[in-house]
Amino acid sequence: MKMIINGKEQETTFQTAFQVRESIGNPDDIVILNGFQIDHDSPLDEHDILSIIRKGIMPEEEELESLMMARHTPYVHQKVKEGKVAIAGLGGLGSNIAIMLARIGVGKLLLVDFDIVEPSNLNRQSYYIRHLGMPKTTALKEQIEEINPFITVETRMTRISEENVKELFERYDVICEAFDKPNAKAMLVNTALEQLPDCKIVSGSGMAGYDSSNLIQTRRPMKQLYLCGDLENEARVGRGLMAPRVQICAGHQANMILRLLVGQEEV
Repeated sequence: MKMIINGKEQETTFQTAFQVRESIGNPDDIVILNGFQIDHDSPLDEHDILSIIRKGIMPEEEELESLMMARHTPYVHQKVKEGKVAIAGLGGLGSNIAIMLARIGVGKLLLVDFDIVEPSNLNRQSYYIRHLGMPKTTALKEQIEEINPFITVETRMTRISEENVKELFERYDVICEAFDKPNAKAMLVNTALEQLPDCKIVSGSGMAGYDSSNLIQTRRPMKQLYLCGDLENEARVGRGLMAPRVQICAGHQANMILRLLVGQEEV
């Protein structure tokens, strides 16, 4: 029968998944059959997709591609792989969003920030002690390369202004606004809506403190603009930014970006 084994179409006489594993790997290798990890042997059918994963070893690009496709389904994965997303601001929102998008295999990411990693960032941002003092663009790109070295990651260590919005973002499908300060958020959103009318913008507002996570929602106030957060709880004295709600909001933004990449524009 014909099957796809580790990303390659092959003819095989084996009748079960574990028989294939025994022929090419080790008994403790992970077996993914049609997108699901199996713990018990399973019969094979024509055109099944089988992946054998060696524990602790990074697969070749073709094999990883096959695994991602099996997890996401071919249609979804291809759309995500073709996606181009720019992330403006690599703090609590942006750093976590970038990691999520890398994990789902977005084909091209642009990371924009002018800052370095400081100790106070460690309470909610996707950085580690070893990154202290490094530019956030460099530290985040390093992490992404450890997750998926086969996607394209561009970085720009610069401050975003009305003058460079178009030059920075005009080649991207989605702009992810992830600034801390309201005036910077407004500047980027308004400038992008005016100068890049075909680009979609996913923005965050209101995720400080520790109120109910259920207050954080995704809304669509304008055709090209999506807004995630509770729209109320900004950071202030006595109500700082903390990891849980920040990451919940980041998850909303990342999921909305995913929906846009696969053609689901409604919230």
